[in-house]
Amino acid sequence: MSGALLQLRATGAAPSLAVAVLALSALAVALSVAVAAVLVRGYRRGPGRRGMLVLAVGLVMLTAIPELLRVVLPTVTEVGVVGRSLLVSGCELLGLGTILRAVYGGGSR
Repeated sequence: MSGALLQLRATGAAPSLAVAVLALSALAVALSVAVAAVLVRGYRRGPGRRGMLVLAVGLVMLTAIPELLRVVLPTVTEVGVVGRSLLVSGCELLGLGTILRAVYGGGSR
């Protein structure tokens, strides 16, 4: 049997807890992408719905991208805790700003 097995090494916690955290992170990303897809479909229905697209981008920047950064950065790169926190917080702030722009207009009239 030459199939690849999932190898998991958890530092400071039980492997089952690490798998649960990864599963919840994947669920959060999937749900935010699903909501963004609904918003993009609303945007494509007709003219004058640019705010829905901006809202979808803001939602993805607020939820999906930071969650991916929290998992991918320590796994793939050697970015430290401070660098990761800055990137995640910056992405979340950009997402919030984008959502505020969608809600309050921002010249898309």
